[in-house]
Amino acid sequence: MKKIGYIVLLVVLTTVNGIAQEINWVSLEEAVELQKKAPKKIMIDMYTNWCGPCKMLDRNTFQNKDVADYVNENYYAVKFNAEGNEDVTFKGKAYTNPNYDPARANKRNSAHELSRYFRIQAYPTIVFLDEKLELIVPLSGYKKPQQLELYLKMFKKDEHKTLTTQDAFNTYYKAFKAEFSQ
Repeated sequence: MKKIGYIVLLVVLTTVNGIAQEINWVSLEEAVELQKKAPKKIMIDMYTNWCGPCKMLDRNTFQNKDVADYVNENYYAVKFNAEGNEDVTFKGKAYTNPNYDPARANKRNSAHELSRYFRIQAYPTIVFLDEKLELIVPLSGYKKPQQLELYLKMFKKDEHKTLTTQDAFNTYYKAFKAEFSQ
């Protein structure tokens, strides 16, 4: 009987511990509308279905409590399949994926016009937009929570605007004290 009790306790603790924190993902159109009422920067996760590092970013970084809390408070978060077939309107222009092949939905597919607009060349890429929908940067590659923290906080505070040289960024990077858990 005690063994069953211990097993139940272990399952409950594991389940509670394993509950992932969720980022409040919205569509790009929703983010633009929300921004009109309460301006915030926009973070777009440009992913593909076949991309292993994209799945790692979802699992290890976006589900990190510190990352999710910070993003939910300070950004509008958009998840966008960069090789999908979603129709999206951005800045008054419609974007589609005219060469999308449904048979290749979970394999490499044609790049969506919106991913071309942002000049996405690798997956995952996190696109950051300012409150005026202007591109701050497309940040390519998998990022651990503390690596992403640097950019989340730098862009939130507009500190990137003062970093006009690689040396200035390097100094900022070396002085940055990460607070997010890994």
